[in-house]
Amino acid sequence: MQSSDDMTSLNISPLKRLSLAEEVANRLQELIASGKYVVGQQLPTEPELMAQFSVGRSSIREAIKILAHRGLIRVQQGLGTFVLSQSGPGEALSQRLQRADFEDLNEVRFLIEVKIAEKAAMHRNNKDIEKMKGFLKKRFEYATNQQLEPCIQADINFHNAIAEAGKNEILRDLYKTVAEHLKNSFLLRYSNTNSFIESQHYHDALLQSIVDKDPKKALIWATKISNAPR
Repeated sequence: MQSSDDMTSLNISPLKRLSLAEEVANRLQELIASGKYVVGQQLPTEPELMAQFSVGRSSIREAIKILAHRGLIRVQQGLGTFVLSQSGPGEALSQRLQRADFEDLNEVRFLIEVKIAEKAAMHRNNKDIEKMKGFLKKRFEYATNQQLEPCIQADINFHNAIAEAGKNEILRDLYKTVAEHLKNSFLLRYSNTNSFIESQHYHDALLQSIVDKDPKKALIWATKISNAPR
């Protein structure tokens, strides 16, 4: 059992007591989630909520701000407050990807890789090309030396560089998020780098199509890569 000195050394902050506004916000959220207030329905007025929860106007207003920030309600000036969602925006993408199976992740990877390859062929610059060449060279070196994890990371870095060359920040960030979760799946699925060696020529051809600024060929080679064993 830890002594009080040990607990102090952990530097744990004391639990924060919920404010009245937070308690009201949580209770209203429960009512919305249960269907007491449905999407599109107007919430009671401030005086009605004050009476319902036995709190002051400032607590009600702060609770409304909290719920609006959570994406559950919207405030329309002069009209009132309306329910926007029963559950808010939902779980973060990264959390959702953590519990996704490999096939679903791989399908998303395929869809994104094809698009980023096409865009990279249209928008790449010389700096982008050098980065892609560097990562592809390392991918092959690690693969021929049967260094699985560095090979997988070099493969991911190569495709991340393609995503960056496409100059679409949303696609770039989306691909990076998916690829990071796929890395763990690759490590579990592959015991050696043989499939990476076999697919090297596809990657060489993809890079050449991007260098040549040929989006049609880039799309074709990216599709072959995505359909082949890594």
